[in-house]
Amino acid sequence: MNAPAPLPSVTGSTGHRLPKVCIIGAGSSGIVCCKTFRDHGIPYDCFEASSQVGGMWVFRNDNGMSSAYRSLHINTSRRRMEYQDFPMPESLPDFPSHAEIAQYFSDYVDHHKLRDTITFRTKVERCEKRAGGGWRVTLSTGETREYDALVVANGHHWDPQWPNPDFPGEYTGIKLHSHHYIDPTEPHDLRDKTVVVIGFGNSAMDIACELGQKSNARKVYLSTRSGGFIYPKYLGSRPLDEILRHPSEKPSLIERFVRTFIPERIVEAVMLPLYHWLIRSRVGEPWDYGLPKPKHTFGHTHPTISNEIHIRMGSGDVIPRPNITRLDGKTVHFADGTQVDADALIYCTGYRISFPFFDQHFIAAKDNDIALYQRIFDPQHPDLMFLGLVQPLCAMMPIAEEQSKVMAAYLTGDYHLPTAERMARDMVAEHEAMKAKFTDSKRHTIEIDCQKYTYYLWKELDAGRRRARQAGNTLPVPPRGA
Repeated sequence: MNAPAPLPSVTGSTGHRLPKVCIIGAGSSGIVCCKTFRDHGIPYDCFEASSQVGGMWVFRNDNGMSSAYRSLHINTSRRRMEYQDFPMPESLPDFPSHAEIAQYFSDYVDHHKLRDTITFRTKVERCEKRAGGGWRVTLSTGETREYDALVVANGHHWDPQWPNPDFPGEYTGIKLHSHHYIDPTEPHDLRDKTVVVIGFGNSAMDIACELGQKSNARKVYLSTRSGGFIYPKYLGSRPLDEILRHPSEKPSLIERFVRTFIPERIVEAVMLPLYHWLIRSRVGEPWDYGLPKPKHTFGHTHPTISNEIHIRMGSGDVIPRPNITRLDGKTVHFADGTQVDADALIYCTGYRISFPFFDQHFIAAKDNDIALYQRIFDPQHPDLMFLGLVQPLCAMMPIAEEQSKVMAAYLTGDYHLPTAERMARDMVAEHEAMKAKFTDSKRHTIEIDCQKYTYYLWKELDAGRRRARQAGNTLPVPPRGA
């Protein structure tokens, strides 16, 4: 275990000695939290189970938790994923590979001189509330440390989720979750094999397209339960997501006017059909290529992004099929009455939200469902914060950056939360509104609209600063000599 550079006990802008924080994870969220806390003089220890920063974007990460496959590229453009104070190099393509993204994170850490503040190859095994406040943290080294506050930034794309219950029957071929997929030859040689890819998310599209190339699998079937909409990466010659502002950019006067005076349902009634028309005019509808027609309307599921899947289906390289109804040996039966003898099933069925360092009765996300105030705070635990626990309609990086700024303001006494009662009421209302907007699925329990989320996060930050001034900028989380 490397020894991080010690951070002294410091005072913030309010003149208080600040609480010491434990940050769990040095992925794309954890590293921007380190940078933000250091800028605000907040003492912290950051623990990372692997030997590198970057989390899931580190291919073959030695912590065993990365879901990156060899051909992985990001699906949001680099201009919409970069940190506000550290632009991605102009020399990079619009949609960088996992290796280029991992290097960007490493460069970010070195540019801001954060590496010595991160303890690598050290896993947080257990976090327990102390009777007098704060946390007792047990590390994989056997050491126990105490902290005033805890930031959970352990990610939510590392604990594979399988269908429960699985499809009826028994399957005797290869069963593989996309989390463990590397390429057509690893961990199983799928060349000249018949493969059924299960799912409708980005991983399902990427893996089906890769295997569908004739030099790889013999036949590839894409099975999806309910269908959905597929967004292209480009609209004309520009990345599609560039029609929206970067989540860290302040909204224009027009956006502020619209969000202040026009109900959201009216805005969506106008904008969603427009976006749908733009996309349909470029690539058509998924059911035109043989995929099931969804029951939901456009804009009510997390976007699936692929430029290639339409070509693969149109060329017969990927054969669309509806949901699986039964498994019998190597025979896979589909809801349309067809069947295929398959050598392998690849389950692209998402991930579970897991906090293995908490007692299961303390905080858990049953069915991936967890309500938080501003997607950060639990009203019952003012010294506990969650970072990056969202499924954004954009890249995670700018969202984590803005959340870190709120956390820093909170820990330095510049921002105060509302009452626990109001937080509980507001977060449940927002959580239920989100679930009402998106289809009922474990995939959508933590969904956010990035522009809307950051707009209202900034409004809440302003309101919380007024509350802090009225309270004399006291520290919501006092230091206890940890």
